[in-house]
Amino acid sequence: MNEDSPLSFHVQSVATPSEATQVPLETKEDGAGRKKKEYALAVKIIEGHEIFPFPGVDPVSYSKLKAGEEECPGFATPIDELLERFRSEGMKVVVDGPGIDDPKNGNVYILPALSNDSENDSIVPRHLELSGVTDERLRTLILLNKSWA
Repeated sequence: MNEDSPLSFHVQSVATPSEATQVPLETKEDGAGRKKKEYALAVKIIEGHEIFPFPGVDPVSYSKLKAGEEECPGFATPIDELLERFRSEGMKVVVDGPGIDDPKNGNVYILPALSNDSENDSIVPRHLELSGVTDERLRTLILLNKSWA
């Protein structure tokens, strides 16, 4: 990635229980700046109408999603059902809100490829297991989402 690129950031390798991954070490902008970059990258991915293979959900995220489901049953599609749909359909990136102009109001979601229901069928990029992601734009999107969250 070019140093002058608006999506450039420094990375540091860190070991996780399942793998060594690249995580943002530092960025020159604040959280709103990173979120604005995340939203802009998501829009570019969406313009390509791409469907990605599902890499799985990070185990820690899965535990949190499952606990939230148990606290509020029926609030959204059950996570295990959603994961099965991701595995069979693949996944896509979607956005809502005016994120480019006001990044506090724009959100980026991951949906099963055949869904348009970001309210019930979504997870956020930081929930994805990074080890299975081969597309660099998607990897960058996940890292940006993790960096400001």
